[in-house]
Amino acid sequence: MTRSHPVPLPRLHAITDERVARRTDLGEVASALASGGGAALAFHARGRSLSGREHYELAIRLSAFPPARLFVNDRLDVALAAGAVGVQLGAASLEPETARRLNAVWWIGRSVHDWEEAQSARAAEADYLLVGPVFATATHAGREPLGVERFRAIARLGLPAVAIGGVTAERVPELRAAGAYGVAAIRALWEAGDPTGTARRMIQEWEP
Repeated sequence: MTRSHPVPLPRLHAITDERVARRTDLGEVASALASGGGAALAFHARGRSLSGREHYELAIRLSAFPPARLFVNDRLDVALAAGAVGVQLGAASLEPETARRLNAVWWIGRSVHDWEEAQSARAAEADYLLVGPVFATATHAGREPLGVERFRAIARLGLPAVAIGGVTAERVPELRAAGAYGVAAIRALWEAGDPTGTARRMIQEWEP
């Protein structure tokens, strides 16, 4: 089903975790990332152990760098309150159909880790997939990486597939060639020596 969204789905997704959310330089790094990514960048307010208030405050801080977009992971109440343009749902989250009742024009993504989960997300009418880990990553040290070929099979299902897990600027061309609509990262963006330049490099593959 084709849906109308007020903005395009960003190509680059800068995802937070609890550690990033509590950094004193969060605003400074976010501003630098936004300078490099512009409207092609989405900030994801994410942090599983954050309180509702902390999650909301994180979302508000990340919404301050237009034209970069705000997405919120799992907390649909926070997404509504903060004016997010998209939400990212995990396996234990509500179904996309339920989220869509709250806001019909949200971009609604589903996190998937294999082809079967990707099929289920497509059947549940998610708008896009966050697929990973594609490469080995300390964030999910105990999970076997998919690798590029299994990612390619998921991308062929037809939904925009955003690759996550061990993603670096150097790996973006290979991922795009495998069918990635975009890429997502935590460390490669938030810990970059040059956040502006790194964000710019990671979206250049999709620029005309």
